[in-house]
Amino acid sequence: MGRFDSLFTPYKIGNLKIKNRIVMCPMGTNAAYGDGSISENRIDYYARRAKGGAGMIILGCQFISPELVSGCIEGTIEPNTSLPRLSVLCEKVHQYGTKICAQLSCGVGRNAFLERFSKPISASCIPSALDPSVMCHEITKEEIGKIMEAFTKAAHNAALAGFDAIEIHAHAGYLVDQFLSPVWNKRTDEYGGTVKNRTRFAKEIIEAVKKGCAGNMPVLFRISMDHRTGDGRGIEDSIEIIKELEKEGVDAFDVDAGSYETIDYIFPTAYLGDACMAYTARAAKEAVSVPILNAGNHTPETAKELIENKDADFVMIGRGLIADPDLPKKLRDDRREDIRPCIRCNEDCIGRTAAFKMAMLSCAVNPEACQERWFHLEKTKEPKRVCVIGAGPGGLEAACTAARCGHIVTLFEKEDEIGGQLTAAATPKFKSQLKALLDYYRKQLDKLGVSVHLGYEIKAEDTKLEQYDRWIAATGANPFTPPIPGMDGENVISVLDAHRHKDMIKGEQIVICGGGLSGCDCALELAMEYGKKPVIVEMMDKLAPKMIMMNRASMQRMLKEQNIEVYTGCRVEKVEDGRVSILDKDNNRSTLRADTVISAFGMRSDNLLADALEKKYGWRVRTVGDCNQIGRVGLAIREGYFAGSTIDE
Repeated sequence: MGRFDSLFTPYKIGNLKIKNRIVMCPMGTNAAYGDGSISENRIDYYARRAKGGAGMIILGCQFISPELVSGCIEGTIEPNTSLPRLSVLCEKVHQYGTKICAQLSCGVGRNAFLERFSKPISASCIPSALDPSVMCHEITKEEIGKIMEAFTKAAHNAALAGFDAIEIHAHAGYLVDQFLSPVWNKRTDEYGGTVKNRTRFAKEIIEAVKKGCAGNMPVLFRISMDHRTGDGRGIEDSIEIIKELEKEGVDAFDVDAGSYETIDYIFPTAYLGDACMAYTARAAKEAVSVPILNAGNHTPETAKELIENKDADFVMIGRGLIADPDLPKKLRDDRREDIRPCIRCNEDCIGRTAAFKMAMLSCAVNPEACQERWFHLEKTKEPKRVCVIGAGPGGLEAACTAARCGHIVTLFEKEDEIGGQLTAAATPKFKSQLKALLDYYRKQLDKLGVSVHLGYEIKAEDTKLEQYDRWIAATGANPFTPPIPGMDGENVISVLDAHRHKDMIKGEQIVICGGGLSGCDCALELAMEYGKKPVIVEMMDKLAPKMIMMNRASMQRMLKEQNIEVYTGCRVEKVEDGRVSILDKDNNRSTLRADTVISAFGMRSDNLLADALEKKYGWRVRTVGDCNQIGRVGLAIREGYFAGSTIDE
């Protein structure tokens, strides 16, 4: 018996039998063409997840008409442009026994990007989510009728393309949800007021979809059970809604939490922890008799618990399947340790597709994601001896990738453990997936036969270097401390030491100089796990300015919950006698008590060895990660993958 066998029992939604309980979440890829058809990249991307063993795949939003498209581009479901490639997609997914579900959307309503919709639509004349000074157009009954016709056509086309099921997109405060919630639905006609009236729009959509597919396909309904806002819809109100919709013939509910007002739940961050929306599934399961699907930072362990406790019938995994498309197959075969974990950074998935970058989806830990056609590993015919210097994320990925390609790899790390700066970043409990990533690399290095030398600092003149054919420098970066009086004092430590060596932190009053990601995470860790009273001083006007919006939303809420004092727009003047003097923009001075001062001013590239190697060995040297430029974990891993996969080039 395998540990995760409970995830691999078949189950039905309506008349549709699904081979296991793992469903891929609907997530945008931004991989559609301008005419609304999907790209080959997107076909390959979903086919790869089907090959990896997912029971069902739900596509990200497919808009029922081009006029309603907003946000990342997932394509429409038009017969002349979309259907040919959609039918290919369905066939490729079916090849592996995986079912595929189209997610139909009538738009985001009040959440629309204003550069595309200068007059967004909604259930009522309410303020735009992105600019409250802009009022939404209240949809007329005539417009509602046209939307229903479009749903019928889209459902018909989905059936023609070969989809197995249809999901109605109604979560996260999008247009359908705006009709369901009294905070957004202020109508006085038959579409507003009572629960029966507020569900009328959704019920008519269900009817329109069933009409389009002739009742031959299960209909799923995705809904946020808890908006998690003061005036938004909560669990109790949502239960009334799903009971009404079950009567209308919904075959399954896909439940989670959040709205644009709590956007970190729509794209759950690391700060929210494991299984952060499982509570919505338990509530829904008790209220209705049809199957329940649930998403939200699930690990294999929480997925197993969810199914075995009968809190839900299917577990939904999105970013986990982006990070490792073979996750289901590896769990089925009892290879839990081989799963490359999602680190919940949101940087290269949501950050690329939705956080105002509008690029095609990628993944911080899996550079092949959505580019399977272009990025894939091939075994070398001429193995090279490869030396990798530095075991941070870039060096680890370079070493593993080169070894997978068949090269003979040796890895040198000057510290006594692998990880580089990740060993520090991974210490907070809410960054557990970073620790999981290090565990993954540790196991892969061993399985791939990489020769690892810890506690050995390579110098440019080291004769060991002469025995290799290729060199990859991943020497990282060092903490930067500006020339501030007292910053070399006995009570001053670096943020890396603060994470790694808690015994170096003395007293309760802690002043953290620098409000970037590291400084903020350090403050949260010290407050939440050690009962300290940290204060953050940041020279910029806001904390972690490069942080994407959903991550910052989580972080700022947690800082507030922990009563952590924050001084933005202030610079550190000096440190002396257990105190830190700071100046605001008007040169007004404040003095903060500090038992310990933590220097979190940032990092500077350590490229001395890399430069020396390039002078000595020329084009045969590749540099990756922070020794190139200070950047995100995902950038270092991507560069490591590129270096390790092109040794022969």
